[in-house]
Amino acid sequence: MARISGVTIPNDKQLWVALTYVHGIGKKSSYDILNQANVEPTTRVKDLTDGEISRIQEVISNNYTVEGELQRIVSGNIKRLKDIKSYRGIRHAANLPTRGQRTRTNARTRRGKKITVGGTAKRVASKT
Repeated sequence: MARISGVTIPNDKQLWVALTYVHGIGKKSSYDILNQANVEPTTRVKDLTDGEISRIQEVISNNYTVEGELQRIVSGNIKRLKDIKSYRGIRHAANLPTRGQRTRTNARTRRGKKITVGGTAKRVASKT
């Protein structure tokens, strides 16, 4: 099992797919990293040599922000928006969509399970 940037990547996958398991590396940057490290993208992780792993790790550490550092930067940016009380910061604090999506319907992922408001059920007539 190869470890890159503190993440154990799966052995049986092709290298370009396995690199996307690292937070902050997607398909495009995975191909770019492998081109800079002179490694074939379709190679399986179990077939890598130690030299190739070290070249990949070196390219990532020199040119990319990944894993914990990236998460720290993103959470710092969100905290800054909340502190200056910008519109986006207020939306983050209220746990609502920040990019202009509608909330009258939908937005269930962000707002959570639907809560039915009381008093909307039909009332049974009582005897007087």
